[in-house]
Amino acid sequence: MSPNGSDRSPRRPMRRKLLQALTAGLVLATATGCTYEDFPRLGMPTPTTEEAPRILSLWQGSWAAALATGVLVWGLILWSVFFHRRSRTKVEVPPQTRYNLPIEALYTMVPLVIVSVLFYFTARDESDLMSLNKKPDLTVNVVGFQWSWCFNHIEDVPGSTGDAKTSKELAGIPDRFIEDFPANAGGVYDCGTPGTRNPQTNNPGPTLWLPKGKTVRFVLTSRDVIHSFWVVPFLMKQDVIPGHTNAFEVTPNKEGTFLGKCAELCGVDHSRMLFNVKVVSPERYEQHLQDLAKKGQTGYVPAGIAQTSHEKNRETNNL
Repeated sequence: MSPNGSDRSPRRPMRRKLLQALTAGLVLATATGCTYEDFPRLGMPTPTTEEAPRILSLWQGSWAAALATGVLVWGLILWSVFFHRRSRTKVEVPPQTRYNLPIEALYTMVPLVIVSVLFYFTARDESDLMSLNKKPDLTVNVVGFQWSWCFNHIEDVPGSTGDAKTSKELAGIPDRFIEDFPANAGGVYDCGTPGTRNPQTNNPGPTLWLPKGKTVRFVLTSRDVIHSFWVVPFLMKQDVIPGHTNAFEVTPNKEGTFLGKCAELCGVDHSRMLFNVKVVSPERYEQHLQDLAKKGQTGYVPAGIAQTSHEKNRETNNL
């Protein structure tokens, strides 16, 4: 009997609280907006490029490793709590373990193995994802600026005269990218403002059209500060840095209109730097380029800040 005359065990309230906590955790884990089809992606959107499944696989593998590590740590903690708690009948200090070489080697080597495995798969996938084809199917120069985006389609479009290889608007792009531009590519462009909206979905921002099944190289340049080009279902993003040109390639394999955004805090209106990507058939894409030419949006908008030839070509393909 307890000192206040009650025969209730003092352990019961603690057990009740533990049961309530476990119940709340179960509800939080199951009462989300994800379906059973979404759960295997662990929060990632459905991939829409040929390269995206590799990124999804790396994401899932990292979660699996984290979960296995968590289960091991939680298990050891709970085992210590329940099986090595102080006895109510004994007050002596339990035996102490010091300088146990096998245990010390175990908790030193296991983290090294985990980190080494994660590093290997990350380095392998990053090397594959960042590799560039010698001649992509098409090239789009993405220009970030406060507070929207411009898209230079480096293509030989009927009605547009000029040459991307000698265009002064693209002079800030390193020669290693310019040499892969198609010959006599007069090009067309499309620019947006924070108030621009997609006419079909009414989503804010300009719309970048891309052809399904074609390898697209994005050449990323900035006119002012650091931005980040992120097409959400592509599962791929990269910084857009003034004075430094980044590039990556993807092959869209699903038609539709997808959301994009700036993923780098770039100033007061960062949240309004949104855009859309519309993946269509190659025929509709070619018609879109011709429509831009008919609107007078021929040539290119300035890609970025001016640089000397030495500076813009300072980096090589091996870096």
